[in-house]
Amino acid sequence: MPHVTHQIVARRGTALLLALAGALCTLALAAQPSHAGVLTASAPSCPQTDSSQVFLPWLDIANYQPAPDGGFEAGAKGWDLDGAATTVAGNETYKIGGAADDTSLRVPSGGAATTPTFCVGIEHPTARFFAKRVGGSLLSTLRVDVRFEDSLGATHELPIGLVALNGGSWQPTLPMLLVANLLPLLPGDHTPVQLRFVPQGGGSWLVDDVYVDPFKHF
Repeated sequence: MPHVTHQIVARRGTALLLALAGALCTLALAAQPSHAGVLTASAPSCPQTDSSQVFLPWLDIANYQPAPDGGFEAGAKGWDLDGAATTVAGNETYKIGGAADDTSLRVPSGGAATTPTFCVGIEHPTARFFAKRVGGSLLSTLRVDVRFEDSLGATHELPIGLVALNGGSWQPTLPMLLVANLLPLLPGDHTPVQLRFVPQGGGSWLVDDVYVDPFKHF
């Protein structure tokens, strides 16, 4: 079983998480008929894809499905890359997406990477991926934000995780609560979101195999 290097995901505390969830629930309950924003317009349907227990070697029994183009084998199609972020040769070493996978995403200091739009709902509570620090200070971290829309179509960003890995090896992150999955704007109680990866503290990071937990019973 792979050994997980010590990781730190931003600890907002139970009170903060409940406050965020409560705020989103209140917003949803008070919402008027929704106005289509940029994210909603780019995600008119919410197709279901196959899921599996890809993080079972790390004692995570949840079923996960890949985020759109989250393996980078076809490049960063649909991703919004800023500040010299680009795909590079070299896959996360556990190759949970496939033995032939050979590509990952490099996000340098001052850069950022944003996923294509995808749907989440109550059954999509968490996201998880692989990360590796490849340059900069040992104190460098990788911040993960979720981008979502309110009922008026305005876009917001909310930090959901902060990854700090000791050493320079590939490791899976801890599960990150999406929170915005509590604010349904699309039919079927789903809402369109994006994930944004932003290095902090002057470091560069590799990201690979981004997955979402669809909360599927097994």
